[in-house]
Parts: sequence; structure tokens; C-alpha cells
Amino acid sequence: MIDFNNGSVFKLNPCDPGELIPQVAPFLVQGEQVIFAFRSVRDFVVFTNKRLIAANVQGITGSKTDFTSLPYGKIQAFSVETAGSFDRDTELDLWFSGLGKVRLEFKRNVDIRQLSQMIANYVL
Repeated sequence: MIDFNNGSVFKLNPCDPGELIPQVAPFLVQGEQVIFAFRSVRDFVVFTNKRLIAANVQGITGSKTDFTSLPYGKIQAFSVETAGSFDRDTELDLWFSGLGKVRLEFKRNVDIRQLSQMIANYVL
């Protein structure tokens, strides 16, 4: 499992969900659809209509991947930070029951408000 409690931060860029569907398809349940997809150099995060799936590619060869499933139903609170003049990245903090805080950091070109709205629709 990804250790979100020890300062693990993803610097994510948006990507085409079609790029990542083959990798997460075996984990999706019936009726689950990928809505947003983001990737860093090797790791990635997808937001579905049911949960967030974080993938941590491990090892030098990248042949081993840890997939962490975080259901929206376990989110107790969330916070977004928009980009500023000097801090050009945006952040999403999610507090999960039994896990604690998960922080995702996105590049400035991510519409954090749209992502926040999607999460609010599933959580509230």
C-alpha cells in the first residue's frame, strides 16, 4: 500500500483516461467508469464513479505495481488549494476513515474546481 501518512505526494498531470484503462480494468467492478486520470513520471491516479485508484509503480524495471483503492464512501472531509502567483501547483487533500489524510498535488493545468465538484457529488 502507498504510505500516504509519511508525506507521499504525487505531482500529477492530466492524461487521457484511455491510456490507463488497460492497467486498471482488472480492478473495476461492473458499472464502474474512469472519469479522470492523472499521471506522474511512473505513478498514476484515476478517479472513477466509485473510488480513487492510486498506482505506485515499484522497482527499477517497473514490473511491480501497488494499486490502492480509496472508496468515496470513506471520505470524511476534503480540501482543495488553487494555484497562486508563486505556488503554481494545486492540491487536493482527502481525509479517509481509518486511513487519515491523503494529499495529491497537481500541476497548474489541472482544473481542481472541476475535480472538487466531482468528489462533492459522490461524497455529499
